Amino acid sequence: MMWRTLLRSHARSFATRASHSHHNNHRENHKFLSPSSFVGSWQAPKDPKEAEAMLAQLRRDYAKQVKEVRKEYIREMEAMALEKQRKDEARREALRVANEERKKLKAQAAEVRAQERNIAQQQFRETLLKERAEKLENWRMKAKKHEEKKAEKKELLHKRSSLWVDEAELEKEITNVVIATTYL
Repeated sequence: MMWRTLLRSHARSFATRASHSHHNNHRENHKFLSPSSFVGSWQAPKDPKEAEAMLAQLRRDYAKQVKEVRKEYIREMEAMALEKQRKDEARREALRVANEERKKLKAQAAEVRAQERNIAQQQFRETLLKERAEKLENWRMKAKKHEEKKAEKKELLHKRSSLWVDEAELEKEITNVVIATTYL
């Protein structure tokens, strides 16, 4: 808890010093106007009407000088506003250019990813087609072998059935087959 208080007071004193240094810096760099000719220029005349006329002239001259100072101030403010506007526009233009560049880079990266994805998909399709072709060939070979075995069995059956078996021999064959199958 105590370290928080110390930290806050240190931060406050730093902020105060920074603020004071800004004001001191401003005070040192400020350019004051030349001393006014009005100050200490009054010589009291003896005639009150002449004093009134001189006072009116002083007021007019003072009003003219104030008007000129105000015009100069307005010109400076307009120049500062134009400069600020120019800087803001330059900053906005820089941001716009940076955003366009970022978008361009992003689009290029997306295009590269899309190309890589297309290449990967093409390789996958080729692999699938190759595997399908291999499976089809394997299936055809198995079907061919199956047909060949079927044909061999049929041929063997034709050969066996074409042999003429005598009835006496037939009973003997049946007995042999029955005996052979029971012992197996």
